[in-house]
Amino acid sequence: MRISAEQLVVRYPGQAKPALDGVSLDVPTGSLYSVLGPNGSGKSTLMRALLGVSPLTSGRATLDGKTGPEWGRAELAKVLGAVAQSEPIAFPLRVSEMVGMGRYPHLGPFGSVSARDRDIVRSALNACDVTNLADRDVTTLSGGEFQRVRIARALAQEPRALVLDEPTASLDIRHQMAILELLRASADRGVTVLLITHSLDLAAQFSDHMLLLSEGRVAAEGLPHEVMRENVLSDVYGWPVSVFRDESSRTPRVSPLRAKRTV
Repeated sequence: MRISAEQLVVRYPGQAKPALDGVSLDVPTGSLYSVLGPNGSGKSTLMRALLGVSPLTSGRATLDGKTGPEWGRAELAKVLGAVAQSEPIAFPLRVSEMVGMGRYPHLGPFGSVSARDRDIVRSALNACDVTNLADRDVTTLSGGEFQRVRIARALAQEPRALVLDEPTASLDIRHQMAILELLRASADRGVTVLLITHSLDLAAQFSDHMLLLSEGRVAAEGLPHEVMRENVLSDVYGWPVSVFRDESSRTPRVSPLRAKRTV
């Protein structure tokens, strides 16, 4: 599934500046594409705009050439899995039940859960290392555990595309790497992955392309080494950084520099 956006503008009521101002992107089928930027740069707004949640002031966002309304909610739910930055829990729910909700779009209004559906749920639980939590109430989980359960639910949809906003937030190093390896493997199998993240280093290690936002505009776009440049990052983040090549991963890495003090 190809994810495209042309000159997106999103302006929230009462705000002097648009949250997105002329943002374009093109995410080819089967690629892992990362969106980065400081707090308030428009990353989450971009996700909502692509999903049709935030109304566009102008521009066009499409999935395989069709807008969200052209897809229809039921059909889109079968092909696209989304993990937002946060999610309230309205009522008690077991982990296995929450992950099983990922199968609902495929069941229909009177469909029953099949053996295949149960196998898919078990596979998603295992992929996100939450099988041992299957019978736990989701309200008893830590932030990191809950995040992995939400990703498992998205995987249970068997989507053609995944859009994730900070999926590694609250995760320890092991689970950060496991989730990124999982997303990379999904992209290699043909699933389109759009990842919104604060982690420059992880994005550089796993992404095919990166988009850097600053104040709602595109500051840089391209291959990791084209985006991860010292002058660009220092300007966008408002802090001096050093960028060097990690010889083990052969990808660029960022090191923030100490601020110069004047006495």
